Amino acid sequence: MPETTTWLTQESYDRLKAELAELEGPARIDIAKKIEAAREEGDLKENGGYHAAKDEQGKIEARIRQLTELLRTATVGEAPASDGTVAPGTLVTAKIAGDETTFLLGNREIAADNDDLDVYPESSPIGQAILGRKQGDKLSYTAPNGRDIAVEIVKVEPYAG
Repeated sequence: MPETTTWLTQESYDRLKAELAELEGPARIDIAKKIEAAREEGDLKENGGYHAAKDEQGKIEARIRQLTELLRTATVGEAPASDGTVAPGTLVTAKIAGDETTFLLGNREIAADNDDLDVYPESSPIGQAILGRKQGDKLSYTAPNGRDIAVEIVKVEPYAG
């Protein structure tokens, strides 16, 4: 399977790097202490605190793996120029099947502080269809369900987080 590169702003990269450092250091130590304290309470089969701590440990380890891979394959840079071309890190307003919508083309981690913003990865069907296209372009792409969907790119601007 080919390796995918994820575009990140410097701010996003730094924030994720700090989160990874926190998880690999203090968070791991804290959860290990919680597990040890719960283990000392006795019977592990009926020990809710122990099981909760182990679940939390699993979530921390999964996030560490996710962040490690994301940061390893990240391309860090400035937001793309505002020349009207769809690129990773652009905010795209498009009419998709007649409905106008605005979304970020890139990774959810770029817009971590904005839960209301839809994010489509470059590898998604819509992402692949519009990457490199210009404001005003009309096209169609085939959705995973096999339907052809009409798209008109209305506006393209750099994402300003």
